[in-house]
Amino acid sequence: MIAIDTNVLLRYLLQDHENQAKKAAALINGTVPVLITDIVLVETVWVLTGKRYKLDREAVGGVIAALFEERNIVFEDGQTVWRALSDFRKARPVKVNGKKKSADFPDALIVNKGLYTARQWRVAMKGVYTFDVAAREISGTVSP
Repeated sequence: MIAIDTNVLLRYLLQDHENQAKKAAALINGTVPVLITDIVLVETVWVLTGKRYKLDREAVGGVIAALFEERNIVFEDGQTVWRALSDFRKARPVKVNGKKKSADFPDALIVNKGLYTARQWRVAMKGVYTFDVAAREISGTVSP
């Protein structure tokens, strides 16, 4: 197994630096599993939705879903990432300070990672506390 950082994943996804994109593709399409950690995934989403690339929710969901199709890519916990993707896609917009806002992918991953960890520790999760009104649309969240 190898692990890649955000820059390698971005070069693979964006194909925006020819030499680096080729090297990234060689790693991802190689013969060993390629680990994408939760933090790499969140940072990738952050970059893709930022000022430079401006991907919308649908595109971000598509990128994450496409990673599951890659034969060598593995996640820290694929089920948790998949559940987070599902919650992210289902998130309904709510009004926050007069503007519509939906829970983003990192919100969904935080909640699902908390629920997963509680299951692993065999304890009851009493809730993932958040001040984020949009994130509270995700099942398992609680207002402090």
